[in-house]
Amino acid sequence: MNILGEIDTAAGGYFLLLGLGVIALVLILVMGRFLSLWFQAFVSGTPISLFNIIGMSLRKIPPRVIVIARINTYKAGLKDITVADLETHYMAGGNVINVVRAMIAADKANIALTWRQATAIDLAGRDILDAVKTSVNPKVIDCPDASRGDYITAVAKDGVQLKCRARVTVRTNIKQLVGGATEDTIIARVGEGMINAIGAAETHSDVLKAPQQISKLVLDRGLDAQTAFEILSIDIADIGIGDNIGARLRADKAESDKRIAQAKAEERRAMAVAMEQENIAKVTDMRAKVVEAEAQIPIAIADSFRKGNLGIMDFYRMKNIQADTEMRTAISKDDHPKK
Repeated sequence: MNILGEIDTAAGGYFLLLGLGVIALVLILVMGRFLSLWFQAFVSGTPISLFNIIGMSLRKIPPRVIVIARINTYKAGLKDITVADLETHYMAGGNVINVVRAMIAADKANIALTWRQATAIDLAGRDILDAVKTSVNPKVIDCPDASRGDYITAVAKDGVQLKCRARVTVRTNIKQLVGGATEDTIIARVGEGMINAIGAAETHSDVLKAPQQISKLVLDRGLDAQTAFEILSIDIADIGIGDNIGARLRADKAESDKRIAQAKAEERRAMAVAMEQENIAKVTDMRAKVVEAEAQIPIAIADSFRKGNLGIMDFYRMKNIQADTEMRTAISKDDHPKK
């Protein structure tokens, strides 16, 4: 019985040890990834406590991202950026790796960029790494987009239209990246400046002979104010002659003047026709009055007979005079035939 008890006790001890071993193995496997990160930070000279790494996982923060970011900043000499700063930016929804890369690139290029500025730019939705790269290596903006075959069209004072395209070299202005205008504003302002410069030229030949004057006038306007970029140069990439807008406008004006003159002439003709018709009506009215007056003559003669103011011989003499007058009138008409 004692032997059986000892065997049971020994078996229980083995099972206990086996259970503890399994638990230890599971803990080692679970803690393995945390231990590897802790050891990686330790050998990199950037010690981060194991409990801090475990706490990141509990706070739903990927420990590997924070540890790698901390190692990169520390090795690059940016020792002021703490693990807490990295965790805070990640929890705020920022791109920690992108910001760290931008900070390292700015430090190597001697560009003044603080962690606060970088995180603010990243949280504002701007690509901080691309902004730093553009500050180091300026980018070229086509104005307008050359791939679509667009041109900026403007008209000189002589009425000739010019079509031109410019290439604007810019670099990022880190200080104005948050709240500053984007590339579209640069393109719009440069286009406006080119239109004004061409419109101020006396002739299109002046612009064709010295296109660099357009660039100079546009640069002097300070088009990069309140934008996220600093304009380094504006170069005229292409310029050509379009339509003669002035001649077309003069032709349109001449055609318009002709139509106005025709309308006025038609108005005068209509007034003349109306006046003629009015005069004809007046003549007809006067003839009616004459006929009415002539109709009163027999009545007056009869009244003269009744009153004794007119004798029969006087009446015949008047008739003879009328007949003689009609005869003379007929003879004069025969002497002057109508042509």
